[in-house]
Amino acid sequence: MAESWDGNHDPGSPSEESYHLERMHIEPIYDAFICPLTKQVMQDPVTLENGMTFEREAIEKWFKECRDSGRKPVCPLTHRDLKSTELNPSIALRNTIEEWNARNEAAQIDMARRSLSMGSGEGDIMQALKFVQHLCQKSRANKHVIRNAELIPMIVDMLKTSSRRVRCKALETLLVVVEDDDDNKEIMAEGDNVRTIVKFLSNEQSKEREAAISLLYELSKSENLCGKIGSVNGAILILVGMASSKSENLVTVEKAENTLENLEKCEINVKQMAENGRLQPLLTLLLEGSSETKLSMAVFLGELVLNNDVKVLVARTVGSSLISIMKHGNMSSREAALKSLNQISSDESSAKILIEAGILPPLVKDLFFVGANQLPMKLKEVSATILANIVNTGYDFDSVPVGSEHQTLVSEDIVHNFLHLISNTGPAIECKLLQVLFGLTSSPTTVFNVVSAIKSSAATISLVQFIEAPQKDLRVASIKLLRNLSPHMGQELARCLRGTSGQLGSLIKVISENIGITEEQAAAVGLLADLPERDRGLTRQMLDEGAFQLAISRIVSIRQGETRGSRFVMPYLEGLVKVLSRITFVLNDEPDAVALCREQNVAALFIELLQTNGLDNVQMVSAMALENLSQESKNLTKLPELPKPGFCVSIFPCLSKPPVITGLCKVHRGTCSLRDTFCLLEGQAVDKLVALLDHTNEKVVEASLAAVCTLLDDGVDIEQGIHELCEAEGIKPILLVLLEKRTETLRRRAVWAVERLLRTEDIAYEVSGDPNVSTALVDAFQHGDYRTRQIAERALKHVDRIPNFSGVFPNTS
Repeated sequence: MAESWDGNHDPGSPSEESYHLERMHIEPIYDAFICPLTKQVMQDPVTLENGMTFEREAIEKWFKECRDSGRKPVCPLTHRDLKSTELNPSIALRNTIEEWNARNEAAQIDMARRSLSMGSGEGDIMQALKFVQHLCQKSRANKHVIRNAELIPMIVDMLKTSSRRVRCKALETLLVVVEDDDDNKEIMAEGDNVRTIVKFLSNEQSKEREAAISLLYELSKSENLCGKIGSVNGAILILVGMASSKSENLVTVEKAENTLENLEKCEINVKQMAENGRLQPLLTLLLEGSSETKLSMAVFLGELVLNNDVKVLVARTVGSSLISIMKHGNMSSREAALKSLNQISSDESSAKILIEAGILPPLVKDLFFVGANQLPMKLKEVSATILANIVNTGYDFDSVPVGSEHQTLVSEDIVHNFLHLISNTGPAIECKLLQVLFGLTSSPTTVFNVVSAIKSSAATISLVQFIEAPQKDLRVASIKLLRNLSPHMGQELARCLRGTSGQLGSLIKVISENIGITEEQAAAVGLLADLPERDRGLTRQMLDEGAFQLAISRIVSIRQGETRGSRFVMPYLEGLVKVLSRITFVLNDEPDAVALCREQNVAALFIELLQTNGLDNVQMVSAMALENLSQESKNLTKLPELPKPGFCVSIFPCLSKPPVITGLCKVHRGTCSLRDTFCLLEGQAVDKLVALLDHTNEKVVEASLAAVCTLLDDGVDIEQGIHELCEAEGIKPILLVLLEKRTETLRRRAVWAVERLLRTEDIAYEVSGDPNVSTALVDAFQHGDYRTRQIAERALKHVDRIPNFSGVFPNTS
C-alpha cells in the first residue's frame, strides 16, 4: 500500500494509512501501480525493453538527464544499458489503475460525505476537505463529480461550525471547487450561501478574511453572481472599506479591489458603490454608458449626498458633460443634469470648477427664457438654487459673460431680470433669487453694480416688503440681502422702514422671538444696526416700538449666560449693542431718549460692555456710545444754586467770601451721577477706556480715545479733566497713540488731546524733553489736514518749538 486517502503518498507511515484504508474499505494499492521513480500511482504507465514500467513523464525526464550529462541511457532500476529508449504504453495497466482509482475515489467520496456531517470530529472533517481539494486539483473533471455528489452544500455547512480551522479550510476548499467552474458557482449562489461568505469579511481572524475575499473574488468573475453579491446588505460597503484599508495586507486589499471591479458589471452595484464613497464607476458610466445608462446615473447622482472632496472630483470628471446635457438634452435629461449640478455646486471649490466649465450662461438662460422649451417652474427653482450656490463662492462675476451681449451677472439688465422674477414668481424661487443677490452684494467688487441696478429699478420697497413674508426662508434671505445693502442704501431703507407698512415692527418682532438665537434674528438685528444712526425719525419710531428696551433685556440676558450655545450669539450681541447705541446719537433732541437712558442705566451697561474681551465691535460701539453720553453730561449736570448776597455784601463786595459747596463733579462743576448725567467719572469708566488705548484694533482705540477726550472738551474744566487722566495713568497711553500714527483719524484725535494736555505747564515741561513727541507733532504740523495742522501748531507752541509771535495760522480754539 503506497497512498493515503487524500492522495498523498507517505511510505513512512504504513500503520496510519492502513488505519484509514481499513476504516474506508478502500482497495489496497498494488506495487505495480506505483512508479519506481515518483513513488506515486501512475497515470500514464509505459514499459521499457527490459520490461520495467514507469510513469511516462518521469522516465522521459530520466532519459533527458542521461543525454544532458553525456551518459548512455540506462534503466533507472537495474542501471543496465538500454539499446532503445522506446516507450511502450501499458494500456492494460493504465485501465486497471483508472478502474482502481474510480472505485477508490468513489469510496473516498462516500467517506467524505459521511465525514462532512455536523456530528463528525474535526480531524475527519479536515481530512475530507483536503481530499476534496486534492480531487479537484487532480482533474478539472472531478469538480463535476463533486457537484453531482452534492458535496458543495455540505462544505458550505462547514462554515457554520465552531472550529476556526474547519471554517478556514472550508473556505479554501470552496475556492478550489468553484475556480473556473461556472456550474459550481451557480450552486454557490443558491440560498444564503453568498451572505454567509460575506459575513467572513468582517471576521476578526485575518486568515478567514483572506480566504473569504479570495472566494468572493472568484465568485464575482461570474456576471450572474455580481448582482447576488451586491444584494447582500453591507457587502459593497465592507468591500469598499477593505479596498481602501491601510491595515489589511496588500493581497487582501488587491482582492477586494478586483472584486469591486468585477461587481461594476451590474449597474445597481455601481449605484451602491457611489452611495458608499466609491464614485468613479458611476462617473465612468455617466461619461461612457448608453443614453439610458447616462440618464440613470445622472438621476442617481442628483439624489446622492456627497462630501466636499467628492463634489470636487465629480465637478472635474463630469461637470462639463452635465452642463452639456443641461444645454442640449431633452427635458428628462436636463432635469437629471440640473439636480446633479445642484448637488456639486454647493461646495465652493467645485462651484468654481463649474464656473470655469461654462455653467453660468446656460443657467441664466434657463432662468430667464420663456417659450416652448422653457423649464417648468420647479426646475427653474433648481437653476436658481445652483446659481445661489455659485455666487456665494466669492468669484469675480463682473468678469464672466453670461449673455449674448457680454452682460455679466451684475449688469443692470440682468439684475433687473432677477428683480422682475423675484416679484413675479413663487416663494421658493424668490427665496433662491434673493440669495443670489445676497451673494452678489457680499463681494466689494460687485455690490455697487447691484445697488445701482436696484436704485434704477426702484425695487427697494419691493425688497423690504419680504420682511413680512410668512415663509421663514424667504424672510431670512430678504433680511440678509437688505443688511448687505444697508451700508450703501441706508437712507432709502430707513425711509421705507419708517413707513406705516409695519416692516420695522416685523423686524423687531423677529429679534424678540424667544426661541434661541437664529440666523434670522442675527440678520434682523444686524440690519437695524447698520442703518444710519443719526436718522432721528427712525430712532424715534424704534423708541415707540420698544426696540431699545428689547435690546437692553437681550444684552443683559446674554451677559448673564441665560442665552448660549448658538453660533449666532456673537453677531446677535454685536448687533444689539449697535442698535442700543443709536439712542445716544439723539440725546440732544429727544427727551424721551434721555429718560430711557436714565431709567435703564444705559451708561452703566455700556461701561460693562467695554470689558467684553474678544468682541472688538462691542468694545468699539460701547466706547462710541459712552462718548455721546459723556458729551451730554455737561448739559445734564445740575449746577449748584448760590445763596443771594446779604445787604452789606452788596454794598461792600470786599467783605464777601465764595460759598464752599461740596460733592460737586470736578470736571462738570455740578452734581453728577452715572445714571442721571452719564458722568464717566462717577461711573469709574476712565481707567477702563484708558486700558483700551493699547488695543490692537485701531477702531477700538479711536472710539476709546474719543470718549476719553470728552473730559478735555470745551464746556468742562479741562484742568480737572487732565488731573483725572493723570490719576487713571492715561497721559502716557495718549502720547503713545500719537507716536504710533496708525491711522489718520487716530493722529488727528491724538494731536487734539495732546494739545489739551500741554496746556498744563507740568505736562508741557515733561513732554518738551521727549524728542519723540515733538517729532510726532512736527510731522502732524507738516503733513496733517488743515485742522490738524492748526492744532499741532498750538501744541508746538506749548513746548516752545514754535514761538508765539510766529503764528502761521490764525489762533482758533
